Amino acid sequence: MYNIAYRIVGSTEEAQDVVQEAFVSAFKNLVHYRGDSTFGAWLKRIVVNKAINQIKKRRTERLPEDDRWDVKDEEPVDELEKFPFTVEKVKSSIRLLPEGYRLVLTLYLMEGYDHSEIAEILGITESTSKSQFNRSKKKLIELLKSKN
Repeated sequence: MYNIAYRIVGSTEEAQDVVQEAFVSAFKNLVHYRGDSTFGAWLKRIVVNKAINQIKKRRTERLPEDDRWDVKDEEPVDELEKFPFTVEKVKSSIRLLPEGYRLVLTLYLMEGYDHSEIAEILGITESTSKSQFNRSKKKLIELLKSKN
């Protein structure tokens, strides 16, 4: 649960706070657990929601929907053919992504949510989730290339 929180908030201290709040909330609301899903899935959803709420507390603007984080459109290339990056380089590059990009990328790739679920969680449209995900992938590749 800590790893989930950390990937979303990007800070050790905030992730610890999020996990603590999530466990307290789960304990207080245990009577509301209906058993529709596994307990782990229920707790994971609480952690994700608490982490997103933490991000909402610290920022004043919505996910960037303007052109300031756009990257140039290029011909599709198989970037993973000879993947030259270490796991640590990828992790550190993900941490450098703008918050909105990092959040959508994390929820989609690492937590397994689909774009309709991400849209519901973040209060954005599904198309915004998809565009943020595509932009985050391009920006991540750009960041990784600049580190070599």
